[in-house]
Amino acid sequence: MEFVRQIIAYKNYFLDFYTKQPDNVQAKIEWTLNLIRVTKQVPVKYFKHLEGTKGLYEIRVEFRGSIYRILSFFDKGNLVVLGNAFQKKTQKTPKKEIEKAIKIMEEYSNEKERK
Repeated sequence: MEFVRQIIAYKNYFLDFYTKQPDNVQAKIEWTLNLIRVTKQVPVKYFKHLEGTKGLYEIRVEFRGSIYRILSFFDKGNLVVLGNAFQKKTQKTPKKEIEKAIKIMEEYSNEKERK
């Protein structure tokens, strides 16, 4: 199977959240990440640019009425970098989660420049 995108988790931001989820939620997250890996045009239902941000995307996972978000960004065109993740409780993505994702994106970028 040909990958359109590569996905990496930066540090433990995403993994800390992921490992705390029950197996069925982890399976749905895996399914969604795989869809993003192999689909040229990912439906907005699963992968959407966050309006009002420079380069932040949310990976959208829904399971049995619960909504999960993984905030991410691109590096080198087709590399998706996973940042923080959370269970969504309201209509809008919490501002503190967006701010945290922006800090993670900046940290990633600064670290890359130093190498």
